[in-house]
Amino acid sequence: MGAGWSEPGNSALLASWQAEMGQLLEEHHVVAWSPVPRNRAVFGAEMAAYLRGLRDTRVCEIDGRAVTDLAGFCAQLERGLEGPVLARDIDGPDGVVALLRHDGREDAGPATKRRFYIWHDADVLLRHDHVLFGRLVDAVLGVAAEAEYASEDLLMLHRALFIGAPSIDLYAEDGRGQFSAWAAEGDEEPLWGVISGVARPPILRVKIDGQMR
Repeated sequence: MGAGWSEPGNSALLASWQAEMGQLLEEHHVVAWSPVPRNRAVFGAEMAAYLRGLRDTRVCEIDGRAVTDLAGFCAQLERGLEGPVLARDIDGPDGVVALLRHDGREDAGPATKRRFYIWHDADVLLRHDHVLFGRLVDAVLGVAAEAEYASEDLLMLHRALFIGAPSIDLYAEDGRGQFSAWAAEGDEEPLWGVISGVARPPILRVKIDGQMR
C-alpha cells in the first residue's frame, strides 16, 4: 500500500496526510518504512505531534535506537506509560503484557480512550534479535486485539505504528512473522487468536514517500 508524507511547510498538505494516517490507525496497526533515515524521523515526529493533539488520547513513543534487548524495550515502555513497576519479562505478572493491559484509570486526569504506540527505528531490534522482536510485536498487537474484541466493554483502543528501514517491510512479508500471524508454541493454537477470535493481526504496510500521492 502506498501513502505519502509532505515536507514541513505546507500546513494543508500536512493536515491531509496526517489525517489520512490517523484514519488508517482507527482500524489497523501500521508498518511504515523508508530507506531514508530523515524521512522516517520527520514522519515519526509529525505523526506523534498529530496524535497527541487528539482528544482522550495517549501516545507512547519508543526510541528504537535504545532497544537492542528486552531491558532496553522495557525501559522505553516505562518512560512512555504510567503504571506498575515493570519487570524485565514479557508474560509475567509484572511484565510487558501486564503494563500494556494497564489502563491507568486510577491516574488523575481524563480517561484515555485511545493509546498509540509509536516505535521509531523498529528495525534496530529486528536486526539484533528477530525472535525477541517478534515476541514484543505479538505482545503489543495481542493486547490490542484482546482489549478490542475480548473485553465486555471497550475501555481503550490500542494502535501501534512501527517505523523503520525496508527490513521491517520485508519482515511484514514473511507469513511466519508476527506482523502476519500470531505467535504459537509448537502445535498449539496461537494464544492471542484464541483470546480475541481474530485470525491475524490487522496490519497495513505503508511506504513513506517524499511527497503526497
